[in-house]
Amino acid sequence: MIAEGRIARDGVAVETPATLLTSLHGVTVDGVAVAAPPPARLFLFHKPTGCLTTERDPAGRPTIYDRLPAGLPRLMPIGRLDMNTEGLLLLTTDGGFKRQMELPATGVPRTYRARAFGEVSQQQLEDLFDGLEIDGVRYGQIEANLERRTGRNQWIEMTLTEGKNREVRRVLEHLGLQVNRLIRTAYGPFALADLATGAVEEVRQHDLIQFRKSLKGVQA
Repeated sequence: MIAEGRIARDGVAVETPATLLTSLHGVTVDGVAVAAPPPARLFLFHKPTGCLTTERDPAGRPTIYDRLPAGLPRLMPIGRLDMNTEGLLLLTTDGGFKRQMELPATGVPRTYRARAFGEVSQQQLEDLFDGLEIDGVRYGQIEANLERRTGRNQWIEMTLTEGKNREVRRVLEHLGLQVNRLIRTAYGPFALADLATGAVEEVRQHDLIQFRKSLKGVQA
């Protein structure tokens, strides 16, 4: 498009891709002004079990897009939840924001409640604060607390920042527990609260802007 002379700044054709822009003011394509991108939007989705966090599945299994209500803008998931994990999934309209959130260095905490079969002590859970290694994979600091017991099932709350693949399940299985239900209850300051299964709620723009300003090493 630049080689064809279709892009101009203040009425002058841009001649090289190595052109630095401080804003889109005065930039045109085929004589039409380039609009500023719309602000990022963020939605909370209570993902049910039994659907994949992907746009489509070659095997034809249901995805989150089969469960999202109609009338929403095009949304991308921030991170993912396993097919049989339920709870809070963040969805955004902004690919740059999605990538920022998924960077390990951003360090946004995620909180889960796990129901697991077996025996574990509070001390074993507190030892996870120092991190651990499982099959050559290093898992960082995890805050874990035993909430209550129902028979041989334990309800455990865990907060972590790395979000490695199947991290909660693998750590608890390492402790000899069998996870039979896993719910993500919070992602950063955003909480599942009483959001109904399958429901979506948009984060207020003011709250989103404040959150983006708080991210480590990230410019909103």
